[in-house]
Amino acid sequence: MTSRRSVPTLLAFASAVAVFGVGNYLGARQEADSEAQFAALRAELNELRHRDPLLATGTSGRVAASDPTDVEAIVNDVKRQLSHEMGLFPLDLLRDRRASFVELYSFDDHGASSYGTAGYLGNGFFITVKHGVVALAQEGLADPRTITSVKIAYKGKMLNARVVDVGDAKVEVDPGDWAIVKVKEEIDLPALNPNLAFGFDFADPIFRLGNDYSKGIIVSTGYVGQKTPNNLITCLTDGHPGVSGGGVLNRDGELVGIPIGRMQGDYRFSFILPLREEMFRKVSF
Repeated sequence: MTSRRSVPTLLAFASAVAVFGVGNYLGARQEADSEAQFAALRAELNELRHRDPLLATGTSGRVAASDPTDVEAIVNDVKRQLSHEMGLFPLDLLRDRRASFVELYSFDDHGASSYGTAGYLGNGFFITVKHGVVALAQEGLADPRTITSVKIAYKGKMLNARVVDVGDAKVEVDPGDWAIVKVKEEIDLPALNPNLAFGFDFADPIFRLGNDYSKGIIVSTGYVGQKTPNNLITCLTDGHPGVSGGGVLNRDGELVGIPIGRMQGDYRFSFILPLREEMFRKVSF
């Protein structure tokens, strides 16, 4: 009986020794693997310490630093596209173009005066309306006045302006209602860039600058309406007194026309005279 009982005991002891040995082997293996992993992690951390600093990019991975000029170019392109789609005019360009217009005043032989606007073309030349420098008939009535002097306001002074050329208009608000005047003094104003090819398509956005109610150069925005039989343009923008001879600009800041009048009884609609080549026949740029 003693020998039969000893067999199971020996088997159990042998199994225990085997399990213990396997456990020790696995534990040692796991400990070795852990040490290897820790060593690899320490090596990677050490490498990161010596790398160039990275830009934060969330969890999308490491990226190279972007060129600031590329970002600026993208922003400018987006602004340009938005401006084009919405018919907007860059404010810095608008402020620059405002400086190209001056208040114009004329004085007649009856002791009266009138006011308007003139746009600077360069070399002392300005473009304006004929009825601002020459007494024209109005509403079918002859004008008995004679304009004796024309002046422009420049840096707090009134400079004498000489009429150089005029259109063939006999009445106000006419395709020939334009004039060129010149001052002899040296002046410092940004010259306008005329565009004689602007199409004035329906709903094109435009920008009008003029001596609004003799309160200084004021901007107004509007849209092209339609072309009249006598080659004027109707526009949805105000035609307040004093804006005649001012500038009509397109979205690129180019001079494309001059406001010459409004619809009778309604200041919301005005008439624009598109630029044409003959207007500049006596202008030397």
